[in-house]
Amino acid sequence: MKTTSNIYRSGLRSERGVALILVLWIFMFLSVVAFEFSAATREEAAATLRFDDETRGYYLAVAGFERGLYDFLTQQNTAVLAQPEPQKEDLFDGRWREQEFGDGRFRVKLVDESGKININRVNEDTLRRIFTNLGIEAARRDILVDSIMDWRDPDDLHRVNGAENDYYANLTQPYTAKNGPLDTVEDLLWIRGITSELFYGVAERSGQAEEPSRGFGLRDIFTVDSPIDRVNLRTASPEVLYALLGIPLEKGRAFVEERRKLSGKTLTDLLPLLGISSGDSTLQMFIFTNPSVVTVIADGRTLNAPMGRRVKGVVRLGGGQGFEILRWSDRDTALPNS
Repeated sequence: MKTTSNIYRSGLRSERGVALILVLWIFMFLSVVAFEFSAATREEAAATLRFDDETRGYYLAVAGFERGLYDFLTQQNTAVLAQPEPQKEDLFDGRWREQEFGDGRFRVKLVDESGKININRVNEDTLRRIFTNLGIEAARRDILVDSIMDWRDPDDLHRVNGAENDYYANLTQPYTAKNGPLDTVEDLLWIRGITSELFYGVAERSGQAEEPSRGFGLRDIFTVDSPIDRVNLRTASPEVLYALLGIPLEKGRAFVEERRKLSGKTLTDLLPLLGISSGDSTLQMFIFTNPSVVTVIADGRTLNAPMGRRVKGVVRLGGGQGFEILRWSDRDTALPNS
């Protein structure tokens, strides 16, 4: 038989074991709480740092926008400012112009809207030519052309390959056709046949095969802000020339490079680079004029920040040195090399 002393010692050991287990559970609980608190603190600190970087990046981008706008207005109003006209820099050659500013940097790019194709004014034949030059196969090209024309026209009668309210109403998320001009170039994404891949210019999957990316999309060649029916050859990009004329991008880039030296050349000198003679009927699609409606795109970021902010504004020249901002966007995140 166990003695009273033995029973007491056995009970004491049991109590100590229970106490040890409780202490271990408490330490585990406190460790989890401490870890969660530490993780939350780190996340809050990282979020604060990101917010600070984004805020400063935003104001750097605004500074870049103001610099791009200043350069454009100064170039356009040299005569008004009573200054001798210098050799003009080509502000519309598609390049980013970077500058350090404070503890960060900004970069800015100007795009002449008249150097693109006005999607609200382009005719059916030109649309068909554009999609042919972009390599769109015939059946899909007919859908794209007819659907764009149906979206723009004021009636509900759809073309053979087009789409009106009866088509859009049967989609998973139904909506109605505009039956009027597009308000923004992004409205193309509402139109039958326009995919995000075609619009943004990334590769498209077709069955098991994947079509190669062109490196540009419909957003790079179309606009709703051009004030003219034709395309400004003074500022047209290689991508726009490719879409309109079907010439290789390399030839278009060579044209743009030579155009930068325009002070030593004339338009007649440059046309052979595009395979166009001065009497060619193709010239009817173009005009050679000063920009009046431009998009200023500016990125800003602090040093060592992984991402920054982007602002973008569409600006129309007014009388004298005045201007009007037609559209403004400041919600974009500027990705590296975007």
